[in-house]
Amino acid sequence: MAYTINPNLPRIRREAAQLVRKGWSARKVSRYLGYHHTTIMDWVRLAKKIGYHPIPTQSSRPKSHPRRLSLEIENKIIEIRRKHNRYGKAIHKELENLGINVSLSSVNRTLDRYGYLKKKSPWKRFHPHIDRPEALKRGDLVQIDTIHRMVDKKKRIYVFSLIDIYSRDTYAKAYEKMNAATALEFVREAERELGFHFHMIQSDHGPEFGKWFVSQIKKSHRYSRIGRPNDNAHVERFNRTLQEECLDKVSNDVSEINRALKEYLRYYKYERLHAGINFLTPSQVV
Repeated sequence: MAYTINPNLPRIRREAAQLVRKGWSARKVSRYLGYHHTTIMDWVRLAKKIGYHPIPTQSSRPKSHPRRLSLEIENKIIEIRRKHNRYGKAIHKELENLGINVSLSSVNRTLDRYGYLKKKSPWKRFHPHIDRPEALKRGDLVQIDTIHRMVDKKKRIYVFSLIDIYSRDTYAKAYEKMNAATALEFVREAERELGFHFHMIQSDHGPEFGKWFVSQIKKSHRYSRIGRPNDNAHVERFNRTLQEECLDKVSNDVSEINRALKEYLRYYKYERLHAGINFLTPSQVV
């Protein structure tokens, strides 16, 4: 049976077998559907075995390959993976040290076949690279992020945070909802409160910083690299400081959190010394 990707063919095979079952000849059905009469009889014989249901297309994938790795080598690859939890290149090098000649692609295929290879998410979208600007003045590069604060199993409070890389000036505010509209509102409010223009904003790939947010922000925007939180190191460190010195001391009430944030951000800007800016305060840098 020839391989095909036509999604309607299983249903057509069933209908052909049913027509023969109703009394049509194989040649009449072949003229009606446009297939050879021997193909129709193959479908009829198959329908008698599995029932008169849609007859699925058999895969064209070969059952074996003449150059497939031996079972001993495959077991060795899986043994190293389970024992040390190493990735493909490390396993390939260990096998090489043991005198086992096998290609890196064969190692990765074996890991994939046994379900040990992490698949790339189909939902990740490509974003063109934008060079990271050098922060020579306020607003040249501003990093933004979101803190998820758990209230219970089904409810969260979201604290948006923002930091200017040059001056370390910051802003934060709590919201009950997290979406692109909230993120846009937060950035505009932060720009008014801090009193300077944001030239470029950098964020991670969170849903609140998606395509709509970028189109509405009316500013230069760049994404951090996937799986590289160090790209947003300044705002990530500010988030930790904010949680340890402020958020952990207040209850899960948005209005109370915002009152505490207002007082803490004043202290952070005018009193707290920062090693990253030679033990100055953000106001002294400005």
